[in-house]
Amino acid sequence: MKKNFWQELKKRKKPILALAPLAGITDSPFRQICKDFGAEVVYSEMASATALVYAPKKTLELIKFYPKERPYVVQLFGACPDHFQIAIKLIEKKVKPDGIDINFGCPVPKVAKQGAGAELMKNLALSRKILLAVLKVATCPISIKVRTNAGNIGLLKFLKNISDLKISALMVHGRTLSQGFSGPINFKIIKQARRYFSGIILANGGIKNYLDGREMLKKTQADGLGIGRGALGRPWIFQELSKPDYQTPEKKEIFRLALKQVCLAKKIKGRQGILEMRKHLCWYAQGLPNASKLRKKLTQVNTKEEIKNILMELK
Repeated sequence: MKKNFWQELKKRKKPILALAPLAGITDSPFRQICKDFGAEVVYSEMASATALVYAPKKTLELIKFYPKERPYVVQLFGACPDHFQIAIKLIEKKVKPDGIDINFGCPVPKVAKQGAGAELMKNLALSRKILLAVLKVATCPISIKVRTNAGNIGLLKFLKNISDLKISALMVHGRTLSQGFSGPINFKIIKQARRYFSGIILANGGIKNYLDGREMLKKTQADGLGIGRGALGRPWIFQELSKPDYQTPEKKEIFRLALKQVCLAKKIKGRQGILEMRKHLCWYAQGLPNASKLRKKLTQVNTKEEIKNILMELK
């Protein structure tokens, strides 16, 4: 069994700050930028266990990472225990992450159609069967990501069903499946998760600044925070969360940061990386003068030079 990095982080006795997994967003360039700002744990984009069984090449490319990203966790979704076992063996051999996370919280329809994500959380018997299968073959720490409720299965009922299993970390999105990504956070239920879970608990959802983070930690008594959408266009949020007096970067620095991520994307993914950067650039543009016009330009860029010229004009 590999060293449990979660326990090493907890020994420091300060909140763990993690970049939560976001499909199509938390790729290596973005993870590296967030690491520079103090994200202590980063997760891959959500990857399909079934895809790793039948067509592994593309998915292995999706979840590859660079040494500076450690500790790095690969997140998997699926609904077949056998597929998870094959996928984990392959990941540990080819990718060698520090941990593997199983998704029980994704609300996206194409994931739900497979009986995975939050749909899997509804099925207690299958959820347990999958985790038993995963723990049987994994040599790295296993974590899970869940919601406060999915259908008629609440968080506490779900955790009670697996309370005897050796899960190292739990990230709880503080909203129900029906809420999606908006609405109030259920702080109370995240705090109550400790009744049935003794590992690391990360609270997730609605954290956009230092005050949000402080409130989440105070009301949930979690071991740390999982930051997802709050980091989009604002990767410095990890500095804000650890340093209350941190000053938001000025426009010039934001442009420099955006270009740094563009260069990483180009280096790692080529032209496809530039196309994928369009959404990140639009997030960086939020709050800037004439942001709507700027975003329109940025959604049409095809080269690093085009991006650089647009940002230089704004300077």
